[in-house]
Amino acid sequence: MTGSFRHPAVVLLITLFCLLFFLLILTPLSSGNYLSISLVSSFTKPFTSPEKSSNYSTPSSTQVASLDEALTSSMYRRIRHRVNSTKDKTSLERIEEDLAKARASILEAIQSKNYSSEKEESFIPRGSIYKNPYAFHQSHLEMMKRFKMWSYEEGEQPLVHFGPMNNIYGIEGHFIDEIEREGSPFRATHPDEAHMFFLPFSVANIVHYVYLPITKKQDYHRDRLQQIAMDYIGVVAHKYPYWNRSKGADHFMASCHDWAPEISVGKPELFRNFIRVLCNANTSEGFQPKRDVPLPEIFVPTGKLGPPNLGQAPNNRQILAFFAGRVHGPIRPILLEHWKDKDNEVRVHEKLPKGMNYTKLMGQSKFCLCPSGFEVASPRVVEALYAGCVPVLISDNYSLPFSDVLDWSQFSIQVPVAKIPEIKTILQAIPNEEYLKMQRRVLKVQRHFVLNKPAKPFDVIHMVLHSVWLRRLNFKLET
Repeated sequence: MTGSFRHPAVVLLITLFCLLFFLLILTPLSSGNYLSISLVSSFTKPFTSPEKSSNYSTPSSTQVASLDEALTSSMYRRIRHRVNSTKDKTSLERIEEDLAKARASILEAIQSKNYSSEKEESFIPRGSIYKNPYAFHQSHLEMMKRFKMWSYEEGEQPLVHFGPMNNIYGIEGHFIDEIEREGSPFRATHPDEAHMFFLPFSVANIVHYVYLPITKKQDYHRDRLQQIAMDYIGVVAHKYPYWNRSKGADHFMASCHDWAPEISVGKPELFRNFIRVLCNANTSEGFQPKRDVPLPEIFVPTGKLGPPNLGQAPNNRQILAFFAGRVHGPIRPILLEHWKDKDNEVRVHEKLPKGMNYTKLMGQSKFCLCPSGFEVASPRVVEALYAGCVPVLISDNYSLPFSDVLDWSQFSIQVPVAKIPEIKTILQAIPNEEYLKMQRRVLKVQRHFVLNKPAKPFDVIHMVLHSVWLRRLNFKLET
């Protein structure tokens, strides 16, 4: 008998070592097996997996609900959070478990009409300006505690990672800058930690650097804009697994440029689940309120973060209604035809007379008329709020900012285009007591439209991010 057979323990150890070695060799590494996973909505049946693409996948449709709709859904009523060990869980499983905890906390806040926080809160949203203040407050707390985003690093300025910081498109640059700011509490340290993924291209800069100067009609074609967006998605989808994993449902962009909604027209099936954060939130032009996010349009003066606050006390506001602005789009010509320079109480001007100050006049007015121009959004809405002036919204198909949590009927008036001739009668019919209540609510809602640098809880940047956070809360990816 040989020496090896005289030591059975050695033989056993050698055998076990060989088995372990072959197991390691033959087991594929999970990091190399990225699949296109079918998307499942929290409110619909799971979709079947689309055919796998070698580059980036065509998304399947999904339905995304806003917070006030989601609160009544069976998903929130049936939440039973399971506390499991995180051992051997994928990054996506950990993310979905984290989102489940957030949903459970929001539901508990609604039921208890209270909030749960690890620190003392300096601001507690309450009152009629909110559709559900308990849900909103807890959801914002959960966002601050958990929400992480990854901004793709591919691409170079000025088309990517940089946007305008001033004038009518200024909110676009400020949003991109805040998302990518080194100290942002929402910035993920690794894409595996991210709940959402940001595509940091600037539509305003693409138009400025790729299209201008425009010398002929063909220069207006959006094909170059659409191709840049599709190429960028192609790059990140080929390099990383995240776009294919969700079919773009956990990806978003932000732009205040008029052309931004058309970014998805070139290949609509690619953008079917993609979240667009847009100033031009026109539902008649493809804006989907359950999926897309309205971005407030804010005129940002050079060297400042917003217009000055020159609002007067209610008893010092002698002008019933005020508007001054150029004629463009289908609505303003109607307004000016009926009211331009015709009434001392409804002050409507195409061009302000010399010596008059636009911001001061808003601060002296009870109601500020906010008609749409070529696009549905107008910076006058935010200017009115800053001035303590009750906005009178005159638009069709405008999805208002933060309407998933704010009740606009409590601090604004909506006048149909057909009733423009009746504006004075409509506003005079509002009792003074009701006007005073609305004006106080305008002052209360101001904080949600203030631009800060860096961003602060409940300001306009955080409110936009909260809208994105809600969209992510309201769908679940298959794990």
